[in-house]
Amino acid sequence: MASRTFPALLMGAALLMAAGAWLAAGPALAEELKLRPGTGSVEGAPGSLQDAPAPAPILGPRVARGFSAPRSNGKPDFTGVWNNETLTGITRSPAFGSRLVLTEAEARIIEGANDKLLARANAPTEAGATIKDIEAKDTCSGGRSGAAQVCNYDAGWTSPGEKVMRVNGQPRTSILTTPDGQYPKAKRQETVAERDRRARAAVGEGASAAELNRGPQNDNPETRGLSERCIIVRSDPPMFKGLYNNNHFFQMAPGHIAIVTEMIHDLRDIRLNSTHRTDGVRPWFGDSIGWWEGDTLVVETTNMPESQAYRGAWETLKVIERFTLVSPQRMNYRFEIVDPTLWDRPWGGEYELVRGGRMFEYACHEGNYGLANILAGARAEDAQAEGRKPGQAPAGR
Repeated sequence: MASRTFPALLMGAALLMAAGAWLAAGPALAEELKLRPGTGSVEGAPGSLQDAPAPAPILGPRVARGFSAPRSNGKPDFTGVWNNETLTGITRSPAFGSRLVLTEAEARIIEGANDKLLARANAPTEAGATIKDIEAKDTCSGGRSGAAQVCNYDAGWTSPGEKVMRVNGQPRTSILTTPDGQYPKAKRQETVAERDRRARAAVGEGASAAELNRGPQNDNPETRGLSERCIIVRSDPPMFKGLYNNNHFFQMAPGHIAIVTEMIHDLRDIRLNSTHRTDGVRPWFGDSIGWWEGDTLVVETTNMPESQAYRGAWETLKVIERFTLVSPQRMNYRFEIVDPTLWDRPWGGEYELVRGGRMFEYACHEGNYGLANILAGARAEDAQAEGRKPGQAPAGR
C-alpha cells in the first residue's frame, strides 16, 4: 500500500486544530456520515454535510517549499513507479453538496472505517464457515455485503486504497472538481444504433445484434469481453484506480514518455513535440502526444477507439492531462475532458499520485480456465435445449 504524507503547510498548529475537532466531533459525526464499509462512499440526505466548516480548496499543483524536481535532459524526471489508489471516489456523495474538501475529522472516520474492515477481512475464517457465511458479512471487496452479493474477492486480497485522496494536503470528497462533484449531463444520449455498435466493439468481432441483446456472449471466444480475454482492462486516459494493481511505471526517453500500467502491463506511448496521426487508426488508449509547459508535462489524447469510449464520447473526444512533480513523493495529476458534441464546456478533476514500490508482473490467466468452462457450459445448455446429451453432435452433423 502506498503511504501518504502531509506537506509542510499543514503541519504544526493546523494539525493540532484538526485533532481537536476530531476528538470533539468523532462519535456524532461518524453516525452522520453513514459510511459504507470498505469504501469512501458516504450516504445521507443531499447537502446534509455541506455546511460543515472546511477549508476552501487549493486547486492545481503547489510545489512543496524547497523542492526542486530532478531533471532528465533538462526536464523534470518522472521515472519510477507511481500509485493512485485511494478511498476517494471519482464522484462526490450528494451529502457534501458543493464541498470539495473534507474536514480532517471526516477523513479520519472514513479511513478508520476502512481500517476496521481490513482487520475483519484479515482475521482467520471461522471454522466451518461457508461462502454464504462470508458473503453475509461486509468483508468482500468493495464493501459488498448481503446474501445477494457475490464475494469474488475478500477485501484483504484487494488494494483499492486505504487513505482519502489528499491534494495539496487537503482531503478531498471526490476526484471530479465539477461544482457538484458529479459527471456533467451530456447534451444528447446515445442512440440504440450507437449503443449496439459500441457494445459490439467492446466485446470484439463476430457478435450479431441478436447476440448483443440477449446478454452474455457464450457462442465463441471473440464475443466475450476484452478484459476477460486479457486483452485490455483499463480505459486510460483519464487515469483512475481499480480494485488492485494501481501502480504505473513512468519511463522517459528522448522524444517519448512511456507509462506502463501494472494491470495487464498495458503501455501508453506518449510522443513528445509531435502531431496527431491522420491515418484513421485508433490504437488502444488513443493517440497521445505531449509537450512541456514549464515543469508540467501536458499530454493530449485523441483518436480513441470506440471500445474505449469514455462516458459515451470517443469519436471527437479529447483528453488533456497535466503531470507536475510537487514533492519527492507526490505528483499532481489533472485531467480535462473535451467533446463539444456531448458537453458545452470542458470538465475534469485532479488528484495526486504517490511514489510506489516495486511493480510486479500481472499474469492475466484466469480466462485460460474460465473461458473454456463458459463455452463448455453454453454448449451443454444448447444440447439440453435441443434434447441432446452433452457432447452429442446436433442432428444432421
